[in-house]
Amino acid sequence: MADEPLVIETGVHAPDACVIWLHGLGADGHDFEPIVPELRLDPGLNIRFMFPHAPMMPVTINQGFVMRAWYDIRTADIGNEPDEKGIRASTELLSNMVDAEIEAGIEPERIVLAGFSQGGVIALQAGLRYSKKLAGIIALSTYLPLEDALDEEKSEVNAEIPILFAHGSADPVIPIHLAQRSHKKLEQAGYSVEWHEYKGMPHSVSEQEIFHIAEWLEKVLT
Repeated sequence: MADEPLVIETGVHAPDACVIWLHGLGADGHDFEPIVPELRLDPGLNIRFMFPHAPMMPVTINQGFVMRAWYDIRTADIGNEPDEKGIRASTELLSNMVDAEIEAGIEPERIVLAGFSQGGVIALQAGLRYSKKLAGIIALSTYLPLEDALDEEKSEVNAEIPILFAHGSADPVIPIHLAQRSHKKLEQAGYSVEWHEYKGMPHSVSEQEIFHIAEWLEKVLT
């Protein structure tokens, strides 16, 4: 990643937890910057929020225009023909960020991977395969990538990782049925998933969802 991630630290002491939050297609790390104060987290939690910027690349479905993306999208049917090479490359980038936070003194069990849309794809891909036990995964308006490979590649130490999966019923970008299929696959694979479906919500984040995210974060990091 050429650009340094945006970093926001909460609490009054040095961070002892970290949330690495990945944005969606065409956005950047500033996209979810405003959510930190909106979470209204317990001030006793000393969290480092990191918002990386995806690499610049041409995106097929957008006529090849170059934009920030974690991987290429080739067709409107995003559940098919996944850009496996791009997904795995961004997964490695995220895993390297986790490694760096651990080296900086954050315990792996205090690290949450979060992402919206494309960012959620990478958060799921990396978190379910990471070799050290993590605090959890937040998957917003997204889906499970390369699901056929999960059974073989999943990390046993993260077999019980908490997962918050949230999606809008009126999402025109990532259809709700794709998220529901991903939820079902995760449960079949033995994961315990906290699932929230927001009636009428498009490809966005709602006030109710922010409340659920904050509640979940305090649960896994307290």
